[in-house]
Amino acid sequence: MEWLMWLKGLFRSFRYAFAGIAWALSSQRNLRIHAVATLVAVGLGFVQGIAAWEWCAVLFCVALVWGAELLNSALEVLCDRVTTQEDPHIRRAKDAAAGAVLVCAIISVVVAAIVFL
Repeated sequence: MEWLMWLKGLFRSFRYAFAGIAWALSSQRNLRIHAVATLVAVGLGFVQGIAAWEWCAVLFCVALVWGAELLNSALEVLCDRVTTQEDPHIRRAKDAAAGAVLVCAIISVVVAAIVFL
């Protein structure tokens, strides 16, 4: 019976995670841009018949960018909950999180160029 409760908790965790992704896709323009880039990268992978190691690199980059963007979105929501007034500390936190996404995206473009060109 204990394992059943554990399994129920696990499914609940997945439901919350998917709800977070759905919210971000519906409300965050940049995540929708990353979704289109993901579809393009996966499509190119199939068309070009890339090797297994190349799939690993592409999918790692996809996960890296999506993860960074989701964390950035979460941080922005929390910061906006604290205050909507201009605050230099919150601005720096938001800028740093956005910078992290940018670094991940740039590296992903470099990896894509290596794999697909």
